[in-house]
Amino acid sequence: MPAESSQTLERGLRLLRLLADGRRGHTPTELAAELELSRPAVYRLLTSLQSEGFVRRDGGGRVHLGFGVLVLARAVQPLLREGALPALRGLAEEVGATAHLTVAEGDDGLAVAVVEPSWTNMHVAYREGSRHPLSRGAAGLAILALREGHTGYLLSEGQLQEGARGIAAPVAGLPWLEASVGVVAFTRLDPDTVGPRVVAAAEELSASLT
Repeated sequence: MPAESSQTLERGLRLLRLLADGRRGHTPTELAAELELSRPAVYRLLTSLQSEGFVRRDGGGRVHLGFGVLVLARAVQPLLREGALPALRGLAEEVGATAHLTVAEGDDGLAVAVVEPSWTNMHVAYREGSRHPLSRGAAGLAILALREGHTGYLLSEGQLQEGARGIAAPVAGLPWLEASVGVVAFTRLDPDTVGPRVVAAAEELSASLT
């Protein structure tokens, strides 16, 4: 019985991860094929997960992640913030710009950790909890690039705040997390110098969360 229960849990987690990778949902038949399970087995998993709010069905019968996953994600955010602070603090002090960790929530980017440099006369005030479309700003663009398999740094200027310049890099190597590390400043940021440092901070954070 313990082995069977463990196998059911493993299958449920694989199903959730498969849904997390899809943007338009999946039919039960597609899930069965991807997971190499019978349709009855998939329906049993979906029934249990749906009752807990972890999956939902749209009007066309396609399966998507449920909003219960957001509850778990919000519970993880304080731990993620705590884990990110050392890398962000080092980045902010070295570059002299506000450093931040942004995670994807649907089509938006959410700033879950922000560290301002201690020694600059002026820096960008970037509030934790700030939300913006992934299509605007270096942090969101880096997450979109990660979805395409790119791990280099991205630049932006004035897309979220007039006069602000940003450089961000995706946090790669964590299938359960879509996130980026970045810096933003009103002064010019030299991409050749700051870009690699941002990438290094993203890699440092990824290693600490592995």
